[in-house]
Amino acid sequence: MQALVWAGAIVSLCGVFGLFYCVMRALRLRRAELSDEAMHAGLQRVVLINMAALGVSALGLMMVVMGIFLS
Repeated sequence: MQALVWAGAIVSLCGVFGLFYCVMRALRLRRAELSDEAMHAGLQRVVLINMAALGVSALGLMMVVMGIFLS
């Protein structure tokens, strides 16, 4: 079950890196001084990636917890 814990930690870190990517992308969009429509479209894409990253991170944390419980 130790492999499940390590795999979950790696999956969770991938989700956290995805969250950092979302922050950086949103900051780049903000600095670009785009029109309202372009900003809205860009931020919708960031929100989609953000939700996926949160899901991946939560899945990784669940894997870690299951690995600890089963050990």
